[in-house]
Amino acid sequence: MYDSLHDFIPTSIVGTKNNDLPPASFKPEFLPIMGNSVLRYANPLLLLKIRKVMKERQSTHLAMEHPYFGWLGILAKWIWGTKLIIRSQNIEALRFKSMGKPWWRLLWLYERFTHRMANLNFFITEDDHQYALTHFKLDPKKCFTITYGFDLAAPPTPEEKKNAKLQLLQTYGLPEDSLLLFFNGALDYAPNEEALDMIVKEINPLLMKQMDCPYTIIICGKNLPERFGNLESEKKNNMVYAGFVEDISLYFKGTDIFINPVIEGGGIKTKLVEALGNDLSSISTRKGATGVPEDITGGKMKMIEDKDWATFASSIQSGFPQNLHIPETFFSYFYWRNIAEKAYIAILEENKS
Repeated sequence: MYDSLHDFIPTSIVGTKNNDLPPASFKPEFLPIMGNSVLRYANPLLLLKIRKVMKERQSTHLAMEHPYFGWLGILAKWIWGTKLIIRSQNIEALRFKSMGKPWWRLLWLYERFTHRMANLNFFITEDDHQYALTHFKLDPKKCFTITYGFDLAAPPTPEEKKNAKLQLLQTYGLPEDSLLLFFNGALDYAPNEEALDMIVKEINPLLMKQMDCPYTIIICGKNLPERFGNLESEKKNNMVYAGFVEDISLYFKGTDIFINPVIEGGGIKTKLVEALGNDLSSISTRKGATGVPEDITGGKMKMIEDKDWATFASSIQSGFPQNLHIPETFFSYFYWRNIAEKAYIAILEENKS
């Protein structure tokens, strides 16, 4: 979002020293001034570093991803009158609750306090927005749904998608009439690891019994857990593990159906947004589709109840109409510039209050 927000208001990004450098096209200034250790989350000297950066740039607002640095933003607000923005990727306490972490209640209290102290609260999904209003007792005038987005203003052309599929078929030595299914994500992240487990143990065995055409499930993502080592064998049980790939857009363009059997974790699943933005038909669990309004997908997304793997598999088999395409309303909703403009207007309105 901040790259697009920079078109409306000067923006600088503070990160850790080991952060990957942004691409040359990235417009905001990037400052790797934070330490790499987890101790940075409790380092009082960081407050002075942030203050120096803001003073030199005459910055009035401090935006934070997640509430973890809430203490720093609150102190900056109390001491210097800094305007504090919390951009919540998801309700973090609930994410850790779903992962069975016993200390989630303490994080919940801290998260609630941080959001209450913020001048503006940006939530990535409407569900999180409504949860925070109800359970954190926030002022509705200070809360907005500022979703995840992408830079595409329109889907790839049919010719681009056709060429991408041909390239994938050639790369993996697959028959021309193969149906290509696709899943990607960081595979050492527990919700993604569990989703892969469901593909291997539940969905693929059903497909092997039901499918009447050749198909292959392509898995992309780094850090494959050792227990999935058999996926390293090429085309093992109709599955290919591609690992970390340099050009993920090739897979979003060239596969036929994106499968998203995620049933844990919080926030919007950015891979689902990217898949739909590439006009890729998608099948998702209800949990995995959080933050993606079904009514703006034009039928390109099938939402299946969590853990109903029989319906999930049969939905893959039944497929999608060939003439179905993602509508313009999807791009209006998820296009970064539109999202950034909404955030900018919220900041302007808050300044007037």
